[in-house]
Amino acid sequence: QVQLVESGGGLVHPGGSLRLSCAASGTLFSDKTMGWYRQAPGKQREFVAYITISANAVYADSVKGRFTISRDNAKNTVYLQMNSLQPEDTAVYYCNAVTSRVPWGRGTQVTVSS
Repeated sequence: QVQLVESGGGLVHPGGSLRLSCAASGTLFSDKTMGWYRQAPGKQREFVAYITISANAVYADSVKGRFTISRDNAKNTVYLQMNSLQPEDTAVYYCNAVTSRVPWGRGTQVTVSS
């Protein structure tokens, strides 16, 4: 069965950094465009970034220049390096395939607060 396990979240001060990881199991990861999404309290889940199998990346305007998505196909893992974090980045972060999505994981909580 397909599983997505996100990790690396936490509490960080404004301007701080975090690196999120998403490990995929039970699926053929290496042929999928993978994305990160986030859901803030009271809001709908929104797109953050995606990375193609050839490692081309696209970012939401709100995170461009601050976040970097990467992938390690040998480890079935996708990463999100988040720098210059701001309170508006507070959300639960999820990963999934951009198309042919599998069941969502539990996500990882990112809280940016002074």
